[in-house]
Amino acid sequence: MFLCLRGRLGARHRPRELPTGLISDVSTSPSSSAHEARLSIGKRLREILRDSGITARALARQAGWDESKCSRLINGRTLPSDDDIRTWCRICGAEDEIPDLIAASRDADSMYVEWRRLQRRGMKHLQQTRLSLYEQTRLFRFYCSQFMPWPLQTPGYMRAVLSAFADFHEAPRDIDEAVQARAARSRLLYEGQHRFAIIMEESVLHDRIADDAVMAGQLGQLLEGMSLPSVSLGIIPSDAPRRLWTMETFSIYDDRRVFVELLSAGVTVTQPREIALYVKGFTELADHAVYGDKARALITAALASLA
Repeated sequence: MFLCLRGRLGARHRPRELPTGLISDVSTSPSSSAHEARLSIGKRLREILRDSGITARALARQAGWDESKCSRLINGRTLPSDDDIRTWCRICGAEDEIPDLIAASRDADSMYVEWRRLQRRGMKHLQQTRLSLYEQTRLFRFYCSQFMPWPLQTPGYMRAVLSAFADFHEAPRDIDEAVQARAARSRLLYEGQHRFAIIMEESVLHDRIADDAVMAGQLGQLLEGMSLPSVSLGIIPSDAPRRLWTMETFSIYDDRRVFVELLSAGVTVTQPREIALYVKGFTELADHAVYGDKARALITAALASLA
């Protein structure tokens, strides 16, 4: 879990208009990926209804619903519950569609999730929500514009970030347990066949998220981490000529899923064409970055500025 501590949602940092957008045209709504998924489910419900030969009025009557509910479901204004899907498919004689539709509906429901909803079970739970995804991922790609990448965070830096997040969102303050859970994920740097491609904006090196001692330890951790065989770390210099602007932090898990961190929510992207846009964006941002000795020099300079 990342935190947009600097709230970069101003005009300079909002993604410009793109086909389907980096967040499915986030300039209109960061939840549009979820809306598109709802529309897709609604379209499938409409097709099932049409193929059955039953009218929406007849379906509503048999289900014991108000007829307007059918309209909301097929037009994507309301996401169907599991029971709604079972009822719809049973009446239409399409029971074989139930498992796929329920899976798609649950996926759509998780695409745009307010942090407050995730926090109800505590900060530790928030750190564990995607653990199985992390364990299954072979190639992690991180673009970090606001904070250090979580695989290379020190416990002190984690504590500062999670504490600020909990304060801002008025979340439960089980910080010790949350730090422990996040730190445990760092084992993936050393286990299995996981690879980590990380791109950071130089400004992240200088942001005083924590006190000088914690920041010095964190910058030292970057220097150590970039020497690991599983890690590729690139830093985009502040004065680098660039084709792509600074944008919200995002992470890519293989080519299956993208997670985008906004101030108010986390957006999960699963549409293949949108994932392809993020991969393309990451590749272009990586071209702006420096590596090896040049990246070390930028980190060392940030360390020196703490003195």
